[in-house]
Amino acid sequence: MGQGCPPDPLTAAVVREVREERAHARRVAGGRADGHRPRRHGGGDPAGVRRRHGRAPPARRPRQGAAAVHACALAARGERRQDPRRPVVTRHRATPHRPRRHLASRTPQRARQRTPQRTPQRTAIVHRAIRVTTASCAGFYLFVYGVDRPETALYALFGPVALGILSPIPGSGRQRAAVILRALPGGLVLITLGTVLAVHTWAAVLGMLVVGFALTFAAVAGPRPAGAAPGLQLFYILACFPPYAPDTLGARLAGLTLGVLLLAACEVYLLPTPPTATYRQSLADAVTIAGRAAAAAASGDLSAEGADDSADRLRETGRQLRLSRLPPAERPAGAGRADRALAQAGAAARRLLDQLAHLRHTPPTVSVVATATSGRGANADATGQGTKADAGATGQGTKADAGAETDADAASADLLGRVAALCEATATALRTGRPPPRSGPPVLDAAMRDFQGLRITQATGPPQSVPPAPVLRRQSSVLALTESARILQTAVRVGLDGRRRPPIPPRELFWYADTPTYLLWWRRLTGHMTLRSVLFQNAVRTALGLGAARLVAGSLDLSHGFWVLLAVLTLGRTTAGGTWTAVRSALAGTLAGALATGTLLLVVGRHTDAYAAVLVPAMLAAFALGPLLGIAWAQALFTLVVSAAFAQIAPASWQLAEDRIVDVATGSAIGLLCGLLAWPAGARREVRRTMAALLRSCGPLITGTVEVLLATPPGTAPLPPTRPVLHRLRLAEAAYLQYRSEPGDRPEVSMDWHAVLITANHILLGAHWLPRFDLPERTVTPEATALARTTAGHLVLATDRVAAICAGEGPPPQPPAVPAYRSPTEVRGHSPLPALIDLEHWLNSLTAQLARIESSVPPGR
Repeated sequence: MGQGCPPDPLTAAVVREVREERAHARRVAGGRADGHRPRRHGGGDPAGVRRRHGRAPPARRPRQGAAAVHACALAARGERRQDPRRPVVTRHRATPHRPRRHLASRTPQRARQRTPQRTPQRTAIVHRAIRVTTASCAGFYLFVYGVDRPETALYALFGPVALGILSPIPGSGRQRAAVILRALPGGLVLITLGTVLAVHTWAAVLGMLVVGFALTFAAVAGPRPAGAAPGLQLFYILACFPPYAPDTLGARLAGLTLGVLLLAACEVYLLPTPPTATYRQSLADAVTIAGRAAAAAASGDLSAEGADDSADRLRETGRQLRLSRLPPAERPAGAGRADRALAQAGAAARRLLDQLAHLRHTPPTVSVVATATSGRGANADATGQGTKADAGATGQGTKADAGAETDADAASADLLGRVAALCEATATALRTGRPPPRSGPPVLDAAMRDFQGLRITQATGPPQSVPPAPVLRRQSSVLALTESARILQTAVRVGLDGRRRPPIPPRELFWYADTPTYLLWWRRLTGHMTLRSVLFQNAVRTALGLGAARLVAGSLDLSHGFWVLLAVLTLGRTTAGGTWTAVRSALAGTLAGALATGTLLLVVGRHTDAYAAVLVPAMLAAFALGPLLGIAWAQALFTLVVSAAFAQIAPASWQLAEDRIVDVATGSAIGLLCGLLAWPAGARREVRRTMAALLRSCGPLITGTVEVLLATPPGTAPLPPTRPVLHRLRLAEAAYLQYRSEPGDRPEVSMDWHAVLITANHILLGAHWLPRFDLPERTVTPEATALARTTAGHLVLATDRVAAICAGEGPPPQPPAVPAYRSPTEVRGHSPLPALIDLEHWLNSLTAQLARIESSVPPGR
């Protein structure tokens, strides 16, 4: 309302009513029963009343009708109402007095508050040290002192160490035991291969290159195979060094088998790691929350007090489904059909929760004023002037608009109710493990098409039957979240079934449902066989480092040369800076451990009983204190462990400590050199390249989708290909996951790479579902076509600009500002088509996301 306009009678009455309520609130005391000083800003003495009567006088209930009308009037003007029952007070009077404490008295309390967060991690590390020490020493002592088989004892010792300490296998005790048992056949094959190839240095080097690359590249199969890879590499390393003794192959295999079986038993029965919530359980809980939110939106039960909090809770629930927040063992990261489907279901659930959170800020109905000003055609919206005359000119027009709005809201509520029922059935299926009924998606598809048919009927009918623009946009939001729910249920059905099934529309979105399993794995492997894949880079770097270490150790005939390869394997990082940091600490720790070991060997001599007594506490200390105190402590204590073990197998002198220093220094130098030569920046540079390539590939997808919707006649334009974008999205996701695991920039000084992934997913989803539900029934007008194409062109320019920023190339010249695309009534003289409404919703949301990404660029970058 302008300053020169007189207030309307309704507003004046509301203002008078509110003034009376506030005057009454100042006259009547509102004391609290708990005895605290009441918050007030007017006269009265509620404390004196409480002393005289022993209780506070009852407060008069305010007149809710006037308050509600006043709240609606203020909401229409974008203002907030101050509750008369809560007078304005200063912060120091509203907050209870708390005695000040000295900083020193608060520090122990803060330390105690932080301790419980780290206690579970420390407990898990200590328990793992106990399990590995028990399994290793049981087999080692049995074969050394029981049956006098030192070769077998060596493999019985290093088998549990390789798979229990060196391999970060995620999961509970039973999950790790299952992975360990599945890795046992592979370990036996690798020991056999290493024993055979130890005949010559070059044969062992070539074998090391192949084994190192293959096992490191196994990370494409998920966290569990990636976790077991270092231990399997150690099996080949142990066997490929001289002496060439094929006659000891049986003893080696027996020792490894016993050690691995003992470790698996300890994982299950000795201080086992408790299981965490499975991915299906977490997904079911999130879907249940989404179902309740959809049911509340369908019934219109959105209280003004909790709307913002509920929206925040919905978004936070969606964020909890991100793979980075899930335990590694529960992440659906495999290449099989079930993992792909569950991963897609999680993405659909996150999107559904975010859409429901956005819907909570969109009221199911609009006021009569909004109906009148936005539903009268092009003139009101194009000029930006409120047509108050139109609102009051014809009561019949207003009633017709209100009827169209009511029909639209009823259809939206019905569709939201179906979404709520679908979410409930999907959550039940996830908890029971049985796929949801097959009749679900076709029924929902039919409901969505009926909903779209109603929108088209209203849009192509008489002008008074066209709902106002806010209702049309809310319908678009409801249709989009219904499509997310349909994708969610379909993906859950495929994931729980796991079998190959007929094609599911849209086939580009569910391409894996009818693809053979071997082709799924082949596509995953070949998709990462590129220099732009961080997994491929890691595999090449590791293979080159291990191969070079095997060549140097064999050529120089280093004693205990496998320590050189072990140093490369344990100290190598994905960045040169990380490798240098690890090498410095490892060399210092190895030097300290070698000094202590040399002293022990000189003092004890050949008394093996002393080494047997030292081995157990040394292993416990190395495996427990090493992860807690750092690499230096781990290397120092592990030097003591291996020296005590080898001194029991064969006579040893202080020169064993010297060999340890030389081997670790050699391996550190080789690992550091490989880190400097092979992608020294790790994922930091690759995440920029892959994100930039992803955004550039999205540009043609945006324009192609717009052309499909605007084709003349409708439905004649071919669908744009989405496979290139999907391929680059997978590479970008892998680079982002590794980037998050590397030390580097703090989150507040780095770009919002996750927002880039969200934007690409949004573009892909729109390219799939807009042509499926939004092919217009009639030709789009030239004005609307030109406006949509212009907006899409500006959006592509903005995408290229953000891609250049991501690549570090510097932003290109600033393009013209992307105008807010308003399809319905801004195009003069024509009714808004649902296709244009949905296209508007898609393009404007992409524009906002790109602007948010560009605003996240740190200053000076």
